[in-house]
Amino acid sequence: MLSAELAPLSPEEQSRPYAKYYRHPVPPDPMHLALMDIPCDPSKAIYPEQMNDLLNPGELNVEIGWCNLPNGAGFIANRNLYKNITAEMIDWWFACHPLEGLRYRIWYSPQHAGIDLSPESRARILDPGIPIPEKNWGVTHYVAEDCNCGMENIEITFLSPRDFGFDMTRWKEPYVSTFVGGFGWSTPAGKTDHAIKAPSLMCHIFRQTPGGLEHRTRFWMRYRMSGGKPELVLPSGFSVPAAAVQGLARHNVREFSNLAVLLPEIYAEFGGRMIE
Repeated sequence: MLSAELAPLSPEEQSRPYAKYYRHPVPPDPMHLALMDIPCDPSKAIYPEQMNDLLNPGELNVEIGWCNLPNGAGFIANRNLYKNITAEMIDWWFACHPLEGLRYRIWYSPQHAGIDLSPESRARILDPGIPIPEKNWGVTHYVAEDCNCGMENIEITFLSPRDFGFDMTRWKEPYVSTFVGGFGWSTPAGKTDHAIKAPSLMCHIFRQTPGGLEHRTRFWMRYRMSGGKPELVLPSGFSVPAAAVQGLARHNVREFSNLAVLLPEIYAEFGGRMIE
């Protein structure tokens, strides 16, 4: 259950220009969220080795849904259509928000607790010589968030579309406008350094449509990148708990439903500037 009260901001946070956006999120369309109530048909899902199917015109069999794949991995698909958001705004937000914990919190205040970067990663993002769409390539975000199964510490390393495994000969409009993705490792908050870290692949791919910018999400839980290719990390006969897969699916619907309203407001005020 999501908290009815937001955690208070510190005096320093209250003085930040983004503080006014720290508020209760816009609830998602109930019909959209309801599509995550029960698992989809696993035979209609795609595996990470089939990621290039996302560059095909039209739709795939599952655009919104979640399930356990036959090999036990967790699969999540989600789709949003943004009428007031451009690919440039997406690139800016993913480069801008990791620079300050408050920015991650305002994205989805009930479940986003914080974010951090290494000094090297911060320097890369702030380097004016690196194009905004490329600033996160090779950068790791250290986030704390709750995906409906308790607070987790997650390390998300972002990759270029090439390093993620996409066929760059097909990387062009109208099939793709921009991409945000990579691999992550999650650990329940409060665990020791010896706790098992659970891997996932994360893919957000965007393309322009007559109705607006289409955002198509895919997660493959318990996959990691190994030698530039997806690799399942799950003992034979085991499955990712369904509650964890559904929890992340529901979290994804909520956080991007809120970003659809939040991002145009923030971008209108701060433009494409990299504000420290």
